[in-house]
Amino acid sequence: MKKILVLLPTILLSIFLMVGCTSQSEPGNENVLGIIGAMEEEVEILKEKMDIKETTTIAGIKFYKGTLHDKNIVLVRSGVGKVNMAMCTQVLVDKFNVSALVNSGVAGTMNEDLNQGDVVISTTTVQHDFDTTAFGDPLGEISRLNKRFFDADKNMINKAKEAAKNVKGVNIVDGMVATGDQFVAGGDIAKKIKDNFKDVEAVEMEGAAMAQVAYLNDIPFVILRSISDKANGEADLSYEEFLPIAAKNASSLLEEFIKIY
Repeated sequence: MKKILVLLPTILLSIFLMVGCTSQSEPGNENVLGIIGAMEEEVEILKEKMDIKETTTIAGIKFYKGTLHDKNIVLVRSGVGKVNMAMCTQVLVDKFNVSALVNSGVAGTMNEDLNQGDVVISTTTVQHDFDTTAFGDPLGEISRLNKRFFDADKNMINKAKEAAKNVKGVNIVDGMVATGDQFVAGGDIAKKIKDNFKDVEAVEMEGAAMAQVAYLNDIPFVILRSISDKANGEADLSYEEFLPIAAKNASSLLEEFIKIY
């Protein structure tokens, strides 16, 4: 008994140290915001402002881990298209234990009331080119998942709306974002999207892929897209002109969002 009492302080100290080490190393104890842009123009502004602690390359993609406004973030350029976005999102989940996801960048619009430079906060998103209508499914419904729309997190939507108050001179709205592996520049594609999804505010090439991966991993998300062009017959003429302005406006909203998240 005396021997046990003599050893007790040592035993308790060992347990304390083990518990302390476990709690410090256990993943997921800190909030990490995963931020994805498809193109360099969509991530460069934030990358220049953040304090980068670590750069990791996975599958040829660079992930920048660090802080911005004292918030833990991982910033990455996914590349264009749904496959790139889905792969990038799952890496953020598996390797960086992100607790929430934001896709920021530019988009087209078919809403006549929106103009270049305006920003859309997603309420929901859909893959407008996912088509199993031959089997009786509505356009955009993911086969066997039986899900058509992926809703953004309400808290993140509200935070984005709150952040929007600090972005001066920019018209910011919320609504549906439609995603497909094609640049929409009017014609039959634009008509098909408008006919099937009445409330689309922005059309782009990545957001819904992130949304689906986030849904499957039970991680909250929101999409922030600034209008770079009208998704009509003149889109390819105005896109390059307005890309820098749109990217700047999206980054401005995202930075304000990070401050209050």
